[in-house]
Amino acid sequence: MRHQNSKRKLGLSTKSHRKAMLSNMAVSIIIHKKIKTTHARAKELQRFLEPLITFAKRGDIHARRQVLRKINNKQIVHTLFKEIAPIYANRAGGYTRITKLGFRDNDCASVSQIELLDFVESFQTNETTGQNKQEKSKNKQSEV
Repeated sequence: MRHQNSKRKLGLSTKSHRKAMLSNMAVSIIIHKKIKTTHARAKELQRFLEPLITFAKRGDIHARRQVLRKINNKQIVHTLFKEIAPIYANRAGGYTRITKLGFRDNDCASVSQIELLDFVESFQTNETTGQNKQEKSKNKQSEV
């Protein structure tokens, strides 16, 4: 019976596997600022990640140890505390956005994109400048 159990199983049989998967996905979203995954996993990742960002906003040593319990990578935790948390200093919550993208072809699973909110604009400008550089290099090659 699942009385009072609010977490999803996500197709994984053991609790340790679920915890490791959520930790790895949190590391990926801290590095890349957005990832694509199934909708159920995105919703669980949002529940996992937002308290970590709230701890990072506090910035004290106890908060850092609490985050290190969930994410066992000191460099990623340092990035979370020094780069991501200051951006959300004035935000009360809601640090992530989930956008539905449709369904996967092979198994028809609902796919969503989860992203950190205030990083989207800066990330998109970097992508467009990267595309412009590629187009410029193609134009230079065609001129020669």
